[in-house]
Amino acid sequence: MPNLLSLLRSLPARAARALILFYRVTFSMVAGRFCRYAPTCSEYADEAIAKYGLWAGGWMGFARICRCRPGGGAGFDPVPERLRADASPLTPWRYGVWRQRPICEAVEPRDRTGAGRP
Repeated sequence: MPNLLSLLRSLPARAARALILFYRVTFSMVAGRFCRYAPTCSEYADEAIAKYGLWAGGWMGFARICRCRPGGGAGFDPVPERLRADASPLTPWRYGVWRQRPICEAVEPRDRTGAGRP
């Protein structure tokens, strides 16, 4: 019974990931695979949903798609290792990063370890 319950609970996330896969092998192949971010937006959303579930991961993926626009950011942008402390199901917009803060080394120099500022 617990296995069936966990399978039913993960069904919406699996369906969303299947839709993302469908997008990747259909429309994405026709439109071209040009994304300014690494991983691509579909890979990011798929990984976020796999890691955090449909609600939190879906909001994270939606925020990433909103950042991927003309004038938006670019570069390496992985799924966060952990959720923000102030994010909750009642404040889902806090799951995602809505603005990409550009890092300019002239303004924010890297420290000696090369890791940059947090």
